[in-house]
This record gives sequence, structure tokens and C-alpha cells, in this order.
Amino acid sequence: MHHSRLCTLVLDCHDGDLATASEFWSRALGKPIETTDEDGDGKYAALKTEKDELRVLLQRVDHHSHVHLDIETDDLEAEARRLEALGAKRIGFVKRWWVMEAPTGHRFCVVSKQGEDFGTHLNQWD
Repeated sequence: MHHSRLCTLVLDCHDGDLATASEFWSRALGKPIETTDEDGDGKYAALKTEKDELRVLLQRVDHHSHVHLDIETDDLEAEARRLEALGAKRIGFVKRWWVMEAPTGHRFCVVSKQGEDFGTHLNQWD
């Protein structure tokens, strides 16, 4: 048995300056900037959100800009298999998460637990 939930709204920014992108999205969404370089590699920035809100992450990417969702789980492999059974397909494993594609063509990621409050508002799967 494993658990999962929607956790992050990811703004994929094509080859952009994340500090500038963070400033725009901070003002647009009314959320302060938490960091413009989350991992120290210049690829991730984050806005500060409340514990009961989705995390907002900006990611510098090589593909066109779009928005995707992250689903967090306590069992990466079990969640990927569950989603495959629903019709999704695995695109590739990146660092520590699965990039997947829904039957509708939308890409999303399955990631390990992200926050300390993971135990709340979970979906439970066999």
C-alpha cells in the first residue's frame, strides 16, 4: 500500500533567467520569492507558499515553456505502476523522479515526498 497527492505546480521556463521569471510570477501570484536557485545549479527557483497550498516551482528547461504538475508519493515505483495501469506511460527517469505522460499527452512528474506535512490529505492506493 502506498500514498500520493498533488504537491507542486511547476512553471517550465525555456532557457530563461529564473530571477526575472521569479519576479514576474511572484508579483502575478502574490507570493514572495523563496529562492532563485534552489539546488545551487541555476535550474530551480521557488515561491513561498503556505503549508496548505501547492508548492510553486520554476524550472529552467530546454523545451518550450509550459506548466506541469508533480504528484508526490511515498513509493515512487508503486505510484508509477498505478498510473501506467490507468493509461499513462513513463517517459524517463530524471535525477530522482519519473517524468510521465497522461493518455491526453500532458506530461507530469512523480516525485518522492516533498514536505513535512505529507501525512495530510493523502490518497491511499493498494
